[in-house]
Amino acid sequence: MRVFTSVLVANRGEIARRIFRTARALGLSTVAVHSTADARSPHVGEADAAVHLPGNTPGETYLRGELIIDAALRAGADAVHPGYGFLSETAGFAQAVIDAGLTWIGPPVDAISSMGSKIEAKKLMAAAGVPVLAELTPAEVSADDLPVLVKASAGGGGRGMRVVSRLEDLPREIEAASAEALSAFGDGTVFCERYLASGRHIEVQIMADRHGTIWAVGERECSIQRRHQKVIEEAPSPLVERIPSMRAALFDAARKAAAAIAYVGAGTVEFLADEQGNFYFLEMNTRLQVEHPVTEETTGLDLVELQLAVAAGTRLPSDPPPTTGHAIEVRLYAEDPAQDWQPQTGVLRRFEVSPDLRVDSGVESGSEVSPYYDAMLAKVIASGPDRAAVARRLAGELQRARIHGVGTNRDLLVWVLRHPAFLAGDTDTGFFEKHGVGAAVETQVVRVSALAAALADAAARVPVVRVPSGWRNLASQPQRKSYRAGDDTYQVEYRLTRDGLVAAGNVQLVDSTADRVVLAVDGVRRTFEVAAYDGLVCVDSSLGSVALTPVERFTDPSQQVAAGSLVAPMPGIVIRVGVQVGDEVEQGQPLLWLEAMKMEHTIAAPADGIVGALMVQAGQQVEVGAVLAVVGEEE
Repeated sequence: MRVFTSVLVANRGEIARRIFRTARALGLSTVAVHSTADARSPHVGEADAAVHLPGNTPGETYLRGELIIDAALRAGADAVHPGYGFLSETAGFAQAVIDAGLTWIGPPVDAISSMGSKIEAKKLMAAAGVPVLAELTPAEVSADDLPVLVKASAGGGGRGMRVVSRLEDLPREIEAASAEALSAFGDGTVFCERYLASGRHIEVQIMADRHGTIWAVGERECSIQRRHQKVIEEAPSPLVERIPSMRAALFDAARKAAAAIAYVGAGTVEFLADEQGNFYFLEMNTRLQVEHPVTEETTGLDLVELQLAVAAGTRLPSDPPPTTGHAIEVRLYAEDPAQDWQPQTGVLRRFEVSPDLRVDSGVESGSEVSPYYDAMLAKVIASGPDRAAVARRLAGELQRARIHGVGTNRDLLVWVLRHPAFLAGDTDTGFFEKHGVGAAVETQVVRVSALAAALADAAARVPVVRVPSGWRNLASQPQRKSYRAGDDTYQVEYRLTRDGLVAAGNVQLVDSTADRVVLAVDGVRRTFEVAAYDGLVCVDSSLGSVALTPVERFTDPSQQVAAGSLVAPMPGIVIRVGVQVGDEVEQGQPLLWLEAMKMEHTIAAPADGIVGALMVQAGQQVEVGAVLAVVGEEE
């Protein structure tokens, strides 16, 4: 048995807070590490001690193993928990922690090494009797093999993945995948395998001790994905529930995988399955998974507590507890699904989600969402005895959440949870390709929300409400105010008369204050909560949440850019430039690539023309709104 009293979490945000929660409950002291950008992050304030890692990017901070070990020693920690991501699956870091005399809260170094290369891992699993998809070297891929999936051998999270349907595209996609993998993991090795366009992503939670006990702690389905990254996870799997014999086979394969590498601790064996229940090994994550809460909610286990116990040498009972009920987890990302999942940055002005749900978050009201790390803000989890009821409750509470200041995928999550295909359990990895990414908020909803915003603004300008702002004894010109929502501008016009509100549509004003407006729309009374911030107005109602940007009457000349300018949609690093000044380009042609928040983003030509100027080069850091290039007309 090993005894430790203080745990350093070599991570940030949500997972650091999650581990601290269990550590405190067990009477352990906690140590955080943080970058300069994370100095005011909630995980820093919740730790008993914190150590600054100078810099902002992961390469300067959370990927510097030697700095983290030094922080642990200086803060008096005697154990290190890696969380997920960053160095959690780096064998060299695990060994360095052990060599420093610290307890490693994770699997054996050899097990991490064995699964570190997807190519070698598949060979090991095949030898252990675990079903695998045949590996294809890029040189041997033929037209009969298409479509194929190009994958990075190291790392995960969708980085270095490309689906290829045409043989002539393969060399270019391999080059792009290799470059992304090299940037993300320091290893550009890629391979190919047959691509199942409508496969199911099923994974089995493993927990093993040092005494030979291996648990298969239920399965999860994680098939709703974007860019090969999970968005919604649930336990148990609807597919496995439909094919009862599949569960025993999955658990057996997962235990074989763990036994083959003498695994100890928490891990996840991931499989790709078809609708008939056939499944194939994808990879083994030698760490705690992002989606572990749904397993905890359906088993009653605390997987972090079990990790700490196993690291101390505790023997597990012979069998895990049974799974009961259903749990669904959604990942709330700061991103715009309608704009190719473009990450969003800025200050999260308000973050309030129902306390009736489990919310594992790395943010709170006032948090800064920076461009340096993953776009996930929080995981929101609901559980109960029935899948349909859980989905309905989760959708309703998400819709009522107050999330201001940063655009998120909240509306998309609500749409998926209420989609007939999701409710029927038809949740393969091609969900968004089949069904799209949700419907935009109706124009009429935006218009009435903008009217509520204008009325709240008027009420705020009259400190003592005796005569409403805009009221005239005689008929006069209407009050006007403009707002922008997305790419559209909405002009609000209204008059307040003896007979009440006069505005477009059948709308009556019931009451208005600076932060609350009650309107009767087509005879139906609705309450609109209005929150005004600098340059932003957020309106929440039962019709949905709308973010509005007030349009100033006069344009600031310093904010104008030349026609044809391509501006950075977010802060990031230019990783590639594909054109030169003077090149002829076509509309939609990729010109350069940005990397931000662990994702690669393409900047394309807005129209046919000539590249008249390039303001950036590869490796350059740019801020949001910076002009990257100018594309002009040919003449």
